[in-house]
Amino acid sequence: MIKENLQKNKACPPTRRGFVILFAVTISAVLLSIALGVANITLREIKFGTSTKDTNEAFFAADSGAECALFYDISSESVFIDPDSPSILCNNSTITANENQTSFWSFTISGLGSGGQSCAKVTVDKTVLTKTTLISKGYNVGSPLCNSTSSKLVEREIELNY
Repeated sequence: MIKENLQKNKACPPTRRGFVILFAVTISAVLLSIALGVANITLREIKFGTSTKDTNEAFFAADSGAECALFYDISSESVFIDPDSPSILCNNSTITANENQTSFWSFTISGLGSGGQSCAKVTVDKTVLTKTTLISKGYNVGSPLCNSTSSKLVEREIELNY
């Protein structure tokens, strides 16, 4: 009887059983690390896609604000010469530019972007007689006054000197 048990155990020695368990654990660890790596890449791609959309919205808002101010400044009768607060029409709404100091105007445009959530803050600086500096800051989210404390706020700025 003892002889038969020894012969049965020789067919599958204990070292073989340990090797199978070690091999299974190693393969499981490799597959788990590959799955975590793919999940990490997927998460980063999703974040990148969202930030790209927000960046486009903010840049579009900044560009719209700059184009509006540039149109009214280069027109035959520039509205940014008179010390009175000029009224301009941007994004189908009348906007009054506030003169903060001599030859320095600022205004805000809201309701821009694909969802109407973007806005732009525009300043026109004509303090130097031969030079105009136009700065337009676009935001992907904002209120009618272009103030937002959102954690997803993205700002893009365009500066024109002519």
